[in-house]
Amino acid sequence: MSTHRYADYEDDYEDYEDSTDVRDERPRRGGAHVVSALGGLVLTPVALGLLSWGGLRQQQLIQATLSTNRDALGIALLAGGAILLLVVAALGALSAVGPILGGLIYGVLPGVASMAVPEWGFRLVNLMPKSDIAYGVMDFLFIGGLLGVGFLLVGSGLANALVRRRREA
Repeated sequence: MSTHRYADYEDDYEDYEDSTDVRDERPRRGGAHVVSALGGLVLTPVALGLLSWGGLRQQQLIQATLSTNRDALGIALLAGGAILLLVVAALGALSAVGPILGGLIYGVLPGVASMAVPEWGFRLVNLMPKSDIAYGVMDFLFIGGLLGVGFLLVGSGLANALVRRRREA
């Protein structure tokens, strides 16, 4: 038998941890950030290219023929691009990095640059190989489509980040 005066209360102190040693650590989210960032950086330009190409096909068909005929490939390209943008926005559930990066790099920055100095827009598009996709991107860039999509992706990422912080608080 112990002679220490608190020996009988030993069981009460077994699970005791010093509060200075316990940190409020958030779970590590490095993998989620990487997956979201890669998705935003890879899927966003593909989606914008599909939207631009599909939009150009639709525009050419309707303007050239003044008809309401349907272009199945153009509609499929538009739908595919829209679905990929939805995937990029949904990656914001993992981490806000993906939609924000994709929106800034492929939408907001080229859109603002080409609105401020149109020659930069032409130089940006000239970096792409000459194709219908490049002409579609040029149209989408100068009508403000890239700028609008970029702001929507950035807004989606910011909204996801704010909701996550509110839930954690």
